[in-house]
Amino acid sequence: MAHRRFKTKARALAALAVAGGLALAGCAGGTTGSAELDGTQLLTIPREDKSTFSANFNPFSPNAMPMTQQAIYEPMFVYNPADGSTIPWLATDWVSSEDGMGVTFTLRDGVQWSDGEPMTAEDVAFSFELQKELLGGFEYLESVTADGAEVTFTYNTPFSPGLFEIGEQVIIPKHIWEGIADPANETNPKPVGSGPYTEVTNLQAQSYSLLRNPNYWQPDKQKIEGIQMLAFAGNDPANLATINGETDWADQFIPDIENAFVAKDPENREFWFPSVDAMIHLQLNTTKAPFDDADARRAISMAIDREAVTSVAMQGYTHPADCTGLSDSYDTWRSAEVVESCEWTTRDVAGANALLDEAGYPLGADGERTLPDGSPFEFDISVGSASSDWLSVANIISQNLAEIGVTATVNAPDWAVVVAGYEDGSFDSGIVWSNNAPTPFQYFRGVMSTETVVPVGEQTFQNYHRFGLPAADELLARFAASGDEAEQEAVMDQLQEVYAENAPIVPLFPGPRWGSYNTTRFTGFPNEDNPYAPLSTRSTTTVLVLTTLEPVVSE
Repeated sequence: MAHRRFKTKARALAALAVAGGLALAGCAGGTTGSAELDGTQLLTIPREDKSTFSANFNPFSPNAMPMTQQAIYEPMFVYNPADGSTIPWLATDWVSSEDGMGVTFTLRDGVQWSDGEPMTAEDVAFSFELQKELLGGFEYLESVTADGAEVTFTYNTPFSPGLFEIGEQVIIPKHIWEGIADPANETNPKPVGSGPYTEVTNLQAQSYSLLRNPNYWQPDKQKIEGIQMLAFAGNDPANLATINGETDWADQFIPDIENAFVAKDPENREFWFPSVDAMIHLQLNTTKAPFDDADARRAISMAIDREAVTSVAMQGYTHPADCTGLSDSYDTWRSAEVVESCEWTTRDVAGANALLDEAGYPLGADGERTLPDGSPFEFDISVGSASSDWLSVANIISQNLAEIGVTATVNAPDWAVVVAGYEDGSFDSGIVWSNNAPTPFQYFRGVMSTETVVPVGEQTFQNYHRFGLPAADELLARFAASGDEAEQEAVMDQLQEVYAENAPIVPLFPGPRWGSYNTTRFTGFPNEDNPYAPLSTRSTTTVLVLTTLEPVVSE
């Protein structure tokens, strides 16, 4: 889905450091740490990838302000990867057609926009028409028809994954957006949404607030006064503010979180990092030699010490990947046969050396390997300079590859430069996230479908490694055309077999869904014992937390 691609990209684009990012941590303490708790305190959340804010609340923009798609606009339902549940939201019910050619949603009665106008089925239809016009995507969607409280989505081909893509798309008010001449470039500074917190206040370069929607359809769940977002230029200043107790809820990487954060106030501080986020890969550009050779890709994978990567670089917050490439959110789809039979994600330096020898990558007397044409077997690993955890991952991989005679140099400019190289195909390799959706369909489509391959020089937001297999296309089409769970499971097993056979990408570890919180000022956060949502502040599940939290009131 296009808006998801933008969110993923935005998450990666850490901004340039500025002195104000550090200064903010000091000024926030007077508000968050020592203010009287009278129930009107704002929920304070840091963003480590934003050094400054600008007033852009366009939910379709890659530069939208944090919380635009989480607190201001809402979807028809929310999928929770922490427990596999789907929660009705703006819709109360949905029914897929028996032939897989569409789905009909029944909208919730009594929902109003923040300006008091009623939300209608026409708003839903308009939202998808505008989404397709602005961003593309939804290629399978033939038409959207509004009829009373029902909205029917008709496909041009059977497409079972469409249910979740449609259900999680945020809805906008037609009466506002139909009058905007250039919606792609509209900044929407005074947003009108259906979410719990829509009223923008105190907008500054490094902070802004959202207060209650006066016409929210769940007023009993607006227990907190509002949200204060803080901008930081990287993990370090955001972590400093979090560790100092100046924030309430954070979802950035914090090294040694038990000692650095929890130990300072164990009664009120907790973290929860379920491994349900996107799979993290070493992505190899298959348009370049030797990455166009599956044996070279497998050998590189076999040389990597994933135990060191996860225990040292990732602080033990996750675990090594296997040959299915699936994160923990897809455990029910995982093929035990593939896990047991495939070995190229298991560290085997001797095996990697033997495979390279046999494949024609000779090891010289100097201990360095060359390609078949005699050029050095060397390449860059690109990763953003602000991501200390992924930089450590890249450095461990570089050391591992030296053991098989391969020179991998860690290249760490700003994230914007790194992502630009991924998108236009000029990069060698990189530490990269993957598509993440309720089923593995989008994951496998994004790593080995020919439909997602674009030429080098053209921009793409997925399949940066530019790898595609017709066999994968056929299986993906079969999965999409089927509404039968048993058949889908059988097809997904075959997709995992194709993946294991071809090693299109090098899976490293399932991404932890970062989340930490401080209950000094607010209570009701989800955790492992109550997984009603992950602790992400930037996903569709965020609204579940915002409508559950309660403020602490001083006695």
